[in-house]
Amino acid sequence: MMPDSFIDQHFDLTRRYFLKLGILSVVSSRSLTNSEPILQGRPDKAGVQPDPYFTRPEYFTDVSRGNPTPHSIPISRKREVGLTRDTWKLEIMSDPEHHATLGLEMTRAQGTALDFDTLLKLGTKHAVRFPKLMTCLNLGCPLGMGLWEGVPLRDVVWLTQPKENLRRVFYYGFHNDDPAQLFRSSLPIGRVLEDTFDLPPVILCYKLNGGWLSSERGGPVRIVVPEAYGFKSIKWLSHIMLSNIPAANDTYAEQNNDVDSPLKSFASFLSVPAKAQSGSPILISGYAQVGISGVAKVQVCVEPESKMPDSNDPYFNKSRWLDAKILGPPSKWSGLPGNQVPTGTIGFDASGKPLHWPLRLTNAHWAVALPGLTPGNYSLRCRTVDDRGQAQPMPRPFQKSGRAAIESMNIIVI
Repeated sequence: MMPDSFIDQHFDLTRRYFLKLGILSVVSSRSLTNSEPILQGRPDKAGVQPDPYFTRPEYFTDVSRGNPTPHSIPISRKREVGLTRDTWKLEIMSDPEHHATLGLEMTRAQGTALDFDTLLKLGTKHAVRFPKLMTCLNLGCPLGMGLWEGVPLRDVVWLTQPKENLRRVFYYGFHNDDPAQLFRSSLPIGRVLEDTFDLPPVILCYKLNGGWLSSERGGPVRIVVPEAYGFKSIKWLSHIMLSNIPAANDTYAEQNNDVDSPLKSFASFLSVPAKAQSGSPILISGYAQVGISGVAKVQVCVEPESKMPDSNDPYFNKSRWLDAKILGPPSKWSGLPGNQVPTGTIGFDASGKPLHWPLRLTNAHWAVALPGLTPGNYSLRCRTVDDRGQAQPMPRPFQKSGRAAIESMNIIVI
């Protein structure tokens, strides 16, 4: 039977890797073959246990805003405010405070607002699909990995016939008709109109993993920004404002966050034995978030717990780091219909195989067999090295531009 969950896939891949190294026959009974792995119970592991590689929509970690959260309101109220596919409408207007010149405003009052059927018709010609890890700026957490599908935002912007004075697009969703609950994000118009650095387009998303986008995940329609943290991908989309404002006006900008930083790369543990036998290989495994700069390596280091941190080396660059093995893609793409990546998905070839591995903006498994250690208490750390040779948490070590602190765990060797 093929593995179905992310954790099952993880241990299927790591077992095969360690078997290939010929190690499993000599490790202690507390190995990946026959013992329960130590899985982190902190919230920053929620998106990888026990989900498939592509997270089932109901198992995404939910950090929705609103009181009440829009997905929790009764269906009668959802129909009233346009949170069902048959009642959804999107208004696209010029920002009244920073006016952009448009040939057409799309509003409910004028009967020109975009409805769901019209969006789907645009999708017959323009729809795109791509994998993306949804993660949180300040938690460093994978909330879930999805295959997102929708219409590029630029195709909707062009419907308004913009002419001049357009520098930024900001957008927001349903917020219980309460100005205090409004949460908005924004993008420079250049990012909306052009996909640089081999990025997929920003989309008005209506499908996740092949099915309609559920209300819990922001349906009927949400924004999805491929390279961005989750706060850019506003749920329950209702309004788009085309603006001449020169700077970001996101809600998060008012909360001391760097609102334009893309996803960072980082490594995290999934399996570390609480105790290890001295002299025997120690099998460690984990996953990596593959940020905008990619992941060339995952590395681990182990040092005596008693060793004092060096104030001149806050990121442990002087430590002895060992390369782990970045494992290949899953044997099947769990979480998708037929466990197959549909033809035409960005980042995959016609047969559903990834064009590169690991894929940017997704996650990957890794494993390493550490040499046997003498008895004692040790600190174990892991990090990524990106495609430019920059080790985590560089080049952006500050939490406000995306959390990617070096993770540390303790291990006892007896």
